[in-house]
Amino acid sequence: MLSVQRAATGTSTRQLGVRTFFGTSSRAKQRLVILGSGWGGYEILRAIDKKRWNVIMVSPTNYFNFTPLLASCSVGTLEFRAAVEPVRRYTPDVIAYTAWCDSIDFKHKKLVCMPATSPVTFEGSQTQSNGGSDVNESASLVTGNTEKFQLTYDKLVIAVGAYNQTFNVPGVKEHAHFLKDIRDARRIRTRILECFEQANQPTITDADRRKLLNFCIVGGGPTGVEFAAELHDFLHSDIARHYPALARMAKINLYDVAPHILGGFDTGLQEYATAKFKREGIRLLTQHHVERVEEGRMFVTEEGEVNFGLLVWSTGLSPNPLIESITELKKDERTKRSLLTNGTLNVLKADTGAPDPDVFAIGDACTIETEALPATAQVANQQAKYLTKRLNRLIKSSSASASSSDAASADAAAFKFQNAGSLAYVGDWEAIFDRTKAARGPKGKETGRVAWLLWRSAYFTKTLSVRNKILVPMYWFLNWIFGRDLTRF
Repeated sequence: MLSVQRAATGTSTRQLGVRTFFGTSSRAKQRLVILGSGWGGYEILRAIDKKRWNVIMVSPTNYFNFTPLLASCSVGTLEFRAAVEPVRRYTPDVIAYTAWCDSIDFKHKKLVCMPATSPVTFEGSQTQSNGGSDVNESASLVTGNTEKFQLTYDKLVIAVGAYNQTFNVPGVKEHAHFLKDIRDARRIRTRILECFEQANQPTITDADRRKLLNFCIVGGGPTGVEFAAELHDFLHSDIARHYPALARMAKINLYDVAPHILGGFDTGLQEYATAKFKREGIRLLTQHHVERVEEGRMFVTEEGEVNFGLLVWSTGLSPNPLIESITELKKDERTKRSLLTNGTLNVLKADTGAPDPDVFAIGDACTIETEALPATAQVANQQAKYLTKRLNRLIKSSSASASSSDAASADAAAFKFQNAGSLAYVGDWEAIFDRTKAARGPKGKETGRVAWLLWRSAYFTKTLSVRNKILVPMYWFLNWIFGRDLTRF
């Protein structure tokens, strides 16, 4: 951490040296470090026994994204803060650093981290090498590097998730929008409104207006489908009311390399969503391949040049750089983006194949050696709940001394995923609900308004805080009565 040089006014100055606290002075609590504040990391942060664990979270964001609501936020159905939960809600009971973990020394149980905040650039400011200390008394400066800091751990949870997959298509990172974070939703919402304000100018031609109002989505999974549905609702309600001439020019195109959209859903539900989109005028361009993307246009093998005002890219997951940098642990050869774990979510050492009793991986960052699970929020959340219970049991059973009870760890039952079904919104107050693979309860599927009610009920009940349980239905009701906000700022 960067630190400050303290001086007492009117008295002689005293420079504080670098203070290194790799644990509490009494070591009364074992240190649990959580990497990532997503569906896995944030759930552990919420439920872990903070009285028994010394908890530290390291994440480049200081909030949790409720990802199923991002598509709604991107068109103004919900306001942004209704889809996030703050990490700082749990401080000072836990320590949180807005930072990336750059590397892990598993032998010495050390992490090297880089702040995800802008560097301090005050004139005459000094680094920690010239004096100061971490306000949390938990981190120390990396020797010879004033920009990074290091932490140690007793137990480590790797829940860093994954990045957006671009398949190395040129220009995607520069000219496309992703939908994985609330900041992505805000950028998309701003761009949609900007497209209509640009198209409304009297200085451009109708041909350019149609190019601006051509909205393209690449990826036919739940994220791409739900965004297309939310955008369709937006165009046919608020935009049609306030930009009637422009709304008739707007088009939505959904591209995917697969022969069908929603590949993980029941075939009948795929057909229902396909028929629904075609009736609503959403073009489905399956088995299409994007060659490259440039500003305002992309080149598709089957179509040639396609102009767009907005391109949203949602084609799966790629490895997190931290996972790529790890060589001491076994990785999944199939996905190349996750660490292999045993049934109790302990990572496996690359040289011996033995589990590391002090390091765990969950969510998109892990693949269980004996069971391939989908990379979904549902899986990550269940793994986090399982691991939280296990860690809480372990700390209760361990002695007050430094060594933990590895015997208790070894006796833990293996994680078992309980599939609760899959939901996807398809527009116009209709959804699909697939419970054909559900682990418990009745199996089956629903479509239409009944599925939409189940979709909204599920996401309402899954929102984590009382605050958002109030905000989410409130915004649904306000937008139903007054419409979405079209201001751009």
